[in-house]
Amino acid sequence: MQVNNEHNALSNLTALVDFSKLINSTLDLQFALNNLLLTCFGKFHTTRGIILLVDSNSGLLKVSAHKGISDNALENFEGIHPVDYLNNPVFNEFLINNRIELYQEIATSEGIKGILLLGKKLMGGSYSDNDIELVQTIVNIGASAIDNSLAVEKLKNVNRTLDAKVNQLSTLFDLSKEFSGILETETVVKLLVLSIIGQMMVSKYALVLFEDDDLNILDTKLKRTDIFDAAKKYNLREIKITTVAKTLESEYPEIYNLGVELAVPMQLSGKTRGLILLGKRITKLPYTKSDIDYLYSIASIAIISIENSRLFEEALEKQKMEKDLELARTIQQNLLPKKLPKSDNLEIVSYNNSARQVGGDYYDVIELNKRKTLFAIADVSGKGVQAALLVANLQAFIKTICKQEIEISEATNLINDLLSENTVMGSFITFFWGILNKETYEFSFVNAGHNPPLLIRNGEIIKLTKGGMILGVMETIVPYISETVKLQPNDTLVMFTDGVTEAMDTSENEYTDERLEELALKYAGKDAETTLKLLIDDVKLFTTGAEQSDDITLLIFKVK
Repeated sequence: MQVNNEHNALSNLTALVDFSKLINSTLDLQFALNNLLLTCFGKFHTTRGIILLVDSNSGLLKVSAHKGISDNALENFEGIHPVDYLNNPVFNEFLINNRIELYQEIATSEGIKGILLLGKKLMGGSYSDNDIELVQTIVNIGASAIDNSLAVEKLKNVNRTLDAKVNQLSTLFDLSKEFSGILETETVVKLLVLSIIGQMMVSKYALVLFEDDDLNILDTKLKRTDIFDAAKKYNLREIKITTVAKTLESEYPEIYNLGVELAVPMQLSGKTRGLILLGKRITKLPYTKSDIDYLYSIASIAIISIENSRLFEEALEKQKMEKDLELARTIQQNLLPKKLPKSDNLEIVSYNNSARQVGGDYYDVIELNKRKTLFAIADVSGKGVQAALLVANLQAFIKTICKQEIEISEATNLINDLLSENTVMGSFITFFWGILNKETYEFSFVNAGHNPPLLIRNGEIIKLTKGGMILGVMETIVPYISETVKLQPNDTLVMFTDGVTEAMDTSENEYTDERLEELALKYAGKDAETTLKLLIDDVKLFTTGAEQSDDITLLIFKVK
């Protein structure tokens, strides 16, 4: 009997020495855990074993290795707290469900590291005191190796995290350089998407930008209509911090139901200007704090670049507009008469001041022959080059047709038909023109929807309204009607565009026709030059401090 005991003791000692050599031969954690289980299986003739280790993230005891027990049997075990685990009903239930006969703490000087769980022996019977003592010895030997393996595993995780961080920082640095040299939003978005997909390994994503009250989807692998529908239910601009799946599910369920696991705000000056929406990672790994920090950083860099792109595009558009306006201004000024005809019996004066946004005001005074002088004033709808070109067409038609000595109403019909063929939808011209016979002082005119000129005679105003509809809307259906008035000495005719009567003060009050008529009557006794100056001075006084919104044009002649 004593010989058997000595033999068993020697056998156990040999096994312990071999186990110690084997388990300490490597720092691989799974190798150590598997050999701990296999050694116990060999010594105690059992085929069921589990090792629980304290998880470094949650601090709970979780399954780290098992043999003889299916994965399905363990999948519902979420872990238990190592403190007072013996009194935890979950632990006791776990032992019963998995037919565990023996458990032994795996501990070091730093505290509990895990628990070894062994099932019943194949030959039946309970574990003896000697068995328990041997298990304790095996576990003690294994604890050191497991602790060393855990330390190495922790170090590896730290190194992996540092490597990932370095990689992310390197990517951020490279992206920062790339973004700084890109002034096209589309290119910025492509680069941003590629960097996110490459780093986060996601297949579902969306980049949205808030523009005034609109939502602009820059790029997406989600259904656009679903994003728009979900966004209508929330004020997504309120998302100021990175929002994870749990918060999305409770506060933004419509967004979460799209498969979005993470919402990263793109902020500029503390305001959320857009969002990066990300689905689950292909690797099934959760988004770590390091990932979230990286995404927030890249979002901040990207939104600055997108904003710079927008400002650059606006600057280009403004520059183009300024060029167009300058071209329009040049065209307009070249169309206006460089000097006015002089006459012994007439005083002719004019004034034109273009607004910052050039409109289509036009006037002209053309000596047809020694006896006749043509006066014209017009206002073309629209702004810029389009309006200036339409004015150029009008002037060309006037100068061509008036040389044919066609009756002025017939000439107006013809001008309207020509303009109708050459104007785009929505363009039109208000137009007034007349021909003065300087021998008879008969003034024949047609008013095509223009502000009626004011004929001031003997302290009264006669408005010249006879004519027809504005030019360029459609071909002539109802012919234009002309009228002839015989002018008298001291008669003054004031022609103007709506830029005069609709000029606004700082409170957006209009100058009005009534004010112009009152002053025109008041100054009618003066020479034409003085009358023009006084009228312009009054308009400038009225609009002091306000931006000029339309061209201001006046054409005045007075019969001596």
